[in-house]
Amino acid sequence: MSKEYQKNPLYIEQTTEAPQSGQSPSKKFVDDDGREKRTGTLLTASAHIITAVIGSGVLSLAWAIAQLGWVAGPAVLMAFSFITYFTSTLLADTYRSPGPVHGNRNYTYMDVVRSHLGGVKVQLCGLAQYGNLVGVTIGYTITASISMVAVERSNCFHKNGHNYKCAVSNYPFMAIFAVIQIIFSQIPNFHKLSWLSIVAAIMSFAYSSIGLALSIAKVVGGGHEKTSLTGTEVGVDVSGSEKVWRSFQAIGDIAFAYAYSTVLIEIQDTLKSQPPENKVMKRASLVGVTTTTAFYVLCGCVGYAAFGNQAPGNFLTGFGFYEPFWLIDFANVCIAIHLIGAYQVFAQPIFGFVEKMCNQKWPESKFITKEYALCGNFNINLFRLVWRTLYVIVTALVAMIFPFFNDFLGLIGAASFYPLTVYFPIEMHIAQTKIPKYSFTWMWLKILSWACLVVSLVAAAGSIQGLAQHVKTYKPFKTEN
Repeated sequence: MSKEYQKNPLYIEQTTEAPQSGQSPSKKFVDDDGREKRTGTLLTASAHIITAVIGSGVLSLAWAIAQLGWVAGPAVLMAFSFITYFTSTLLADTYRSPGPVHGNRNYTYMDVVRSHLGGVKVQLCGLAQYGNLVGVTIGYTITASISMVAVERSNCFHKNGHNYKCAVSNYPFMAIFAVIQIIFSQIPNFHKLSWLSIVAAIMSFAYSSIGLALSIAKVVGGGHEKTSLTGTEVGVDVSGSEKVWRSFQAIGDIAFAYAYSTVLIEIQDTLKSQPPENKVMKRASLVGVTTTTAFYVLCGCVGYAAFGNQAPGNFLTGFGFYEPFWLIDFANVCIAIHLIGAYQVFAQPIFGFVEKMCNQKWPESKFITKEYALCGNFNINLFRLVWRTLYVIVTALVAMIFPFFNDFLGLIGAASFYPLTVYFPIEMHIAQTKIPKYSFTWMWLKILSWACLVVSLVAAAGSIQGLAQHVKTYKPFKTEN
């Protein structure tokens, strides 16, 4: 074991525990790198991926398909499912370096880039990754509050009629969501998060299935609307410029709906060392991407068939359906529960990054390093308690001040999709496998990378246009109807 790992506080803390059943501490409690023994499996990794990928955005895919139509919509969905799976397999092989099986571990995305590429690209990776993660946690605070508000409005509409003005404020629900996240943020790391991801994944299946079933019921009942091969029609549904901008936004929505590369390495770092982590991660990616693609195609296409060119942005919170109101309520509760877990999946890398930096800078500080046993195997750390609580409070306040932050999130997603999901995995694969420059493989990988860059630029343009439209009508702390 290297001297670097022997100096690691985590190594000292784990190896000083008393051995049990005559086994040595290094074999019983720690992995080959001196860290706490990893217990992740194909099931837990798949759950993390599904929790990170599906999101409540699945319910907006009917709108995305409506902008692109029956031909381009499903084609774009399938294209990005392939790209995401392919680049995730490349990224999985970079977890260990120099070799994908017997090399040294890389704990974070930045560590992987540092090992394979180095230089200024490490800082660019960190900026893209953590900027995206912060944006996602703020966006999820807003989205969860929208789902909670939808429950209140659903009950109001059921009681007073669909034309009644049911105005409900998002802000109390953002505060409730923040309190819940303060509690769950004390889960120390990804290794202890598996049960929450499994619950969140089940919730995502539940509300996606409800949305799909309601759409099918509407189509079967003859309530479906007009659809077309090219989606919304210029001069009928939208103007020419609106068609272009909405198509750009739809492509961006679909592309970023698959993006989980920001947390892939952190998920892979939870896996047992046998079988090899890269093989398990590739299978988990196949399970996750295949499952989400099936739901995306079903929810997007059946939702479009039900609502046609006037599909709402989210047909559960946007009231594409009003009845049965109790089922709508249940689906929105499932969305909120799912986002509780999804928030943690995206927040844990941020928590880990800050805590690692502070541990390295102040290794003698008991406030930062000391763990206090509470009950059972649960420990509390004062620095973790204070800093994570402050982070949740700040993200909630930003969400309250800028409730249209989802438009910013689209822009952040556009800026991070290309480098994190496409560029870095391809460049690290080329470096790791030493693919000759200008060879056939090198050329087609570069072409794929450049094509995805164009998609990111197009999606960024659509997000900026949407953001500009919302800013024009923005009124702080206004209750939406």
